[in-house]
Amino acid sequence: MVLKLYGSPVASCTLRVAVVLYEKKIPFELYPIDLQKGEHKVPTYLEKQPFGQVPLLDDDGFVVFESRAICRYLEAKYPNQGPKLVPASSDLKATALFEQAASIETANFDSFAGKVAVEGYIKPQFFNLPKNQVVYDEAAKTLSAKLDAYEKILSRQKYLAGDELTLADLYHLPFGTNVAAAGCDLLTSKGPNVTRWWKDISSRESWTAVKKGIPAGAIEFD
Repeated sequence: MVLKLYGSPVASCTLRVAVVLYEKKIPFELYPIDLQKGEHKVPTYLEKQPFGQVPLLDDDGFVVFESRAICRYLEAKYPNQGPKLVPASSDLKATALFEQAASIETANFDSFAGKVAVEGYIKPQFFNLPKNQVVYDEAAKTLSAKLDAYEKILSRQKYLAGDELTLADLYHLPFGTNVAAAGCDLLTSKGPNVTRWWKDISSRESWTAVKKGIPAGAIEFD
């Protein structure tokens, strides 16, 4: 049965899952959820996702939500389809470095990049709301300091967990792209290694396709 992905085709967390589906060429069907109409808060959706958030994945009746958990599930279910995006569990050191990288994205990137994106791009673009310059500037300042550490890590290796692409790198794509749309150029000006890494992951075929828009309905791959 084809996987069912419920989510807004422009929401960052839905795009986080979609890029993994495209990267691994896993067929799926998108069921669009209109956030502005409150479709994520209707009783039938809340039965499956009690927090009323997107995305949600339905795999023949098995439901999992939270974008990063969905990505881990996809990698575990399809380990030999497309690139391997999580190290083998038998490789203890590689697994530890992957978990470290995944934690770095969550603790040191997501919330700060998210605030920059929300204030500088999402609020004015989608909700016709003014940018809170104080919040934007503080988040950008913190993100800049965090990316100093990224620069050090990426001076020693190609990707955040080592020399192989992992989910931890792909997790950055939605908010990282929105940061640029918000007028913040940190990912291309902070340092040569951050710039190299960001240009690498953001130019991948999977992300280029997802950015163009995820069509509703069944999506197949050659």
